[in-house]
Amino acid sequence: MERYIGLMSGTSLDGVDGVLAVFEPQLQVLAHVHRPFSQPLKQELLSLVRPGGVDELHRAARAGIAVSERYAQVVQALLSDAALVPGDVHALGAHGQTVRHQPADSGANEPGYTLQLLQPALLAERTGIDVVCDFRSRDVAAGGQGAPLVPGFHAAVFARAGEAVAVLNLGGIANLTLVDEGARVQGFDCGPGNALMDEWVQRHRGEPFDAHGAWAAKGQVLPALLASLRSEAFLQLPPPKSTGRELFHEAWLAPHLRRHADGARTQDVQATLAEFTVWCAVDALHRHAAPTTRRLLVCGGGALNHHLMHRLVALLPGWQVTDTDAAGLPAQQVEAGAFAWLAKAFVEAQPANRPEVTGARGARRLGALYPAR
Repeated sequence: MERYIGLMSGTSLDGVDGVLAVFEPQLQVLAHVHRPFSQPLKQELLSLVRPGGVDELHRAARAGIAVSERYAQVVQALLSDAALVPGDVHALGAHGQTVRHQPADSGANEPGYTLQLLQPALLAERTGIDVVCDFRSRDVAAGGQGAPLVPGFHAAVFARAGEAVAVLNLGGIANLTLVDEGARVQGFDCGPGNALMDEWVQRHRGEPFDAHGAWAAKGQVLPALLASLRSEAFLQLPPPKSTGRELFHEAWLAPHLRRHADGARTQDVQATLAEFTVWCAVDALHRHAAPTTRRLLVCGGGALNHHLMHRLVALLPGWQVTDTDAAGLPAQQVEAGAFAWLAKAFVEAQPANRPEVTGARGARRLGALYPAR
């Protein structure tokens, strides 16, 4: 039985999720661990997303070491929980922390790039396990977006024969996977997930996130602000497309607030940001999902936000909207599970990108190997 570990830290910057999994005969998660980032590390990663600042190269290198040390702690906790030693794990897949994501524009003469902070050699030394990482770069080099990477995994785990299904990952940024009855797969980033809401609640309440969406639920949506947010050009672009905090951040939000929310209650802005997140996903579903799609599975931290889930149900009448727990994989384990799956694909020399999702010129084997020995 081959065991794999998947490690994921996403745009929400809430920390690292790790899973220990086997895939034969089907996916089974043997252990799951979450470890938060320290507040100083989270703030440093946020600052590195934006251009500027003093000695960025040194700071990025040090942040990559700190992220890798946190990854290693998660691996040690997984091994301890499962009573295993490093030699019992075939390989681990580590995403790293994305701080810049700039895939090439359509028709561009120069390739794009994507940058995840990680020290994979250090991670291999700390864990004693082969590390597979840098999953996005090969797809970007082949002309693709390099993201989202998870639609192939979503299709493998959640698709049912003859049934259309959509999977919405609500991390810092939201992405959709669409599988129709014929098992054809689409996938793309559809807008902000928790990023804007988290920044707003941190600024005005000093809390890392709006627990269960309780604060947003107390507010009223500001129609003019919502309409302004919905005018963002990225939302109208056809797939393939991907984005990140490079677009959806406080500086992007500020002019919308000046024009349409001057003097508004802070909870009303939060309610509007929540509605914007939901609207982006619902609009993308109406535009791109197969007409027969009536099942939506939600994963990521946003699946724990009761207000977001309630609004998804309200705006998708006739749909079955649940978190992925109902399909057998807890919402907080999905993305880490995907990177265990990607590590397995690399080890088996299997292509793991979806050219129809990313726009790459063809199927590619994703990742780079840092052997433990």
